[in-house]
Amino acid sequence: MPEEKNKQDQTWDSDLSPSELRRLRFRNIPLRVVLPNIVTLLALCMGLTAIRYAIEGRFETAVTAVMMAAVLDGLDGRIARALKGTSRFGAELDSLSDFVDFGVAPAVILYLWSLHEIKGLGWFAVLVFVIAAALRLARFNVMIDDPAKPAWQAEFFVGMPAPAGAVTVLLPLYLHLSVLEIPSTKFIAVINIVYVIVIALLMASRIPHFSGKRIGRIPRDLVIPVLFGVGATILLLAIFPMELLAVVSLTFLAMIPVSIKRYQILSKANP
Repeated sequence: MPEEKNKQDQTWDSDLSPSELRRLRFRNIPLRVVLPNIVTLLALCMGLTAIRYAIEGRFETAVTAVMMAAVLDGLDGRIARALKGTSRFGAELDSLSDFVDFGVAPAVILYLWSLHEIKGLGWFAVLVFVIAAALRLARFNVMIDDPAKPAWQAEFFVGMPAPAGAVTVLLPLYLHLSVLEIPSTKFIAVINIVYVIVIALLMASRIPHFSGKRIGRIPRDLVIPVLFGVGATILLLAIFPMELLAVVSLTFLAMIPVSIKRYQILSKANP
């Protein structure tokens, strides 16, 4: 069968003139397809920049770069869908970018900040987290093409998503950089190592997490409260960034049991 297909392709190519073949190979790509990929590359640059700042010991700036990568990662997919510029190439590029931004970058930041206090075990935690991120992203890519997936399961991610894993795994660093100023000692490093491994297991597991994809339209009577909440959040992020990120991480972790309960209810209602 492969040989027959190759013969057919060669026959089809031979029927085309050289100018037509050249036109097919170098046809113009619409800007609406390129723009989301540019945003994805910007997110990749943010992830690599976070590693650079961590090497220089500027951990607060490194955290900011990871958060910027997370924001850009949330934008590229929405821009692609809004412009109808989704492509298989864009999906693969986004996955590779996510691996660097939310797998490699947070792990390196934590190792350079605290986990290096216990070198062997600290590096083991880094490897576990990075491997979990790679497996999580690979599973996500495979499940995108699953036609048998029930519609209600679109409300959930299987395992902790990579961006959420990157945000929550940096919780010990938020607490260190916050008003609490938790010191980085060997005892704290052991606790951090255990925490990193737990987050890695959550990413590689099949525990359901709310996806938030159904959040699109806001009821008319809630527009003003939502705008007020967004404005207050931006102000808090500007004044107390690490404290707010710590609260967000703890809130996300607290929502896991709620996600599991909701998943079980929907699973029983839709056998």
